[in-house]
Amino acid sequence: MNSFDELGLSAELLRAVSEQGYSQPTPIQAQAIPVILDGRDVMGAAQTGTGKTAGFTLPLLQRLSSLPSVRGPRPVRALVLTPTRELAAQVGDSVADYGKYLPLSSAVIFGGVNINPQTAALRRGVDILVATPGRLLDHANQRNVDLSKLDILVLDEADRMLDMGFIHDIRRVLKLLPAKRQNLLFSATFSDEIKALADGLLDQPVLVEVARRNTASEAVAQTIHPVDKNQKRQLLSYLIGANNWKQVLVFTRTKHGANRLAQQLEKDGLTAAAIHGNKSQGARTRALADFKSGKVRVLVATDIAARGLDIDQLPHVVNFELPNVPEDYVHRIGRTGRAGNVGEAVSLVCVDENKLLRDIEKLIKRELPKVVIAGFEPDPNAVPEPKEKPQARPPRRRLGEKPKTQGGERPSGEQNRRRRRRSKPKNPATQAA
Repeated sequence: MNSFDELGLSAELLRAVSEQGYSQPTPIQAQAIPVILDGRDVMGAAQTGTGKTAGFTLPLLQRLSSLPSVRGPRPVRALVLTPTRELAAQVGDSVADYGKYLPLSSAVIFGGVNINPQTAALRRGVDILVATPGRLLDHANQRNVDLSKLDILVLDEADRMLDMGFIHDIRRVLKLLPAKRQNLLFSATFSDEIKALADGLLDQPVLVEVARRNTASEAVAQTIHPVDKNQKRQLLSYLIGANNWKQVLVFTRTKHGANRLAQQLEKDGLTAAAIHGNKSQGARTRALADFKSGKVRVLVATDIAARGLDIDQLPHVVNFELPNVPEDYVHRIGRTGRAGNVGEAVSLVCVDENKLLRDIEKLIKRELPKVVIAGFEPDPNAVPEPKEKPQARPPRRRLGEKPKTQGGERPSGEQNRRRRRRSKPKNPATQAA
């Protein structure tokens, strides 16, 4: 398909699309938009960077604008559930940008920010609500939102929502919705759990698929740099400086590691910022804005914080540490090489991570090229560090059970009475006598 004009979108939507600088739909947009406009349920297999957000936002806006209006206070007609705050904000921006010439209102709600402005917006009434599951349930419990007249439900990045433990929240949300509605589910991967969720949610869905399961983007050049663990930070700074990388997204496994690395890179003279779950939403939004504008050169992120980040033409992604879950490697490198652009993914791998690397190569069904950087050659005699054995946990006390004494026995009634007598304050009048 050569043009958005052929998809059956309204003049108002085509005008907004043109103003965003787009003229040709991506493959998933070309497949999904006509099916959604037809009112069918959709099961979409798409990784980030494929244009899936516009793929469901555009037909959603058109369908709502053509439905008869509801009398009285305006109820939510479309709900988009996302796993993270960042993704919710980006979907909300997409709804606002594409729906600017339509008489529809929208709101975005997520945790980590003041709930009162969200409550005010919901009570005024919105047509399209973009939300994270936890904060949506908070509002539902406070009776701030009416979901009984919903027409369209979208689960975006459903695989990540399940990974983050939102399955129970999703089921609670589904109980608040009318039985008759259109359902759209998008996921980068399809585990058995996702398939089970889809089976219970979707009614004769149309499968829209633009990427094979767990396939790393072919538009991304992937390279492994073997290096000792204690040389990783120096090698990262060297690569950024020697190659004059202007915009680099770096992944670490932990929040503490992200903070520490960002501080070390600052000492190396590189502007850097960290985003992770412990950062306030304001700090995360500022860091992302500074990175997009070029004010910050290196953005260090954990997997959860970076999920759904929408950064146009991001040229470089670095795995400072390989992820524990191989599928997360695919998600990480999917931040670059998007929308037809060529990207580069570099992984700094120490001897401790060789098994993780083998698992990734098994998943993507290819061996990644390994390039040793002069001056950062790994020690050929290095061996993986032994994993620490987890410390034995003390036995759990049953509810209402009294603590044991150091000898291992529970304190007897007589011991307790002696203890209370010893701790009882003496009568000052008796002491004076």
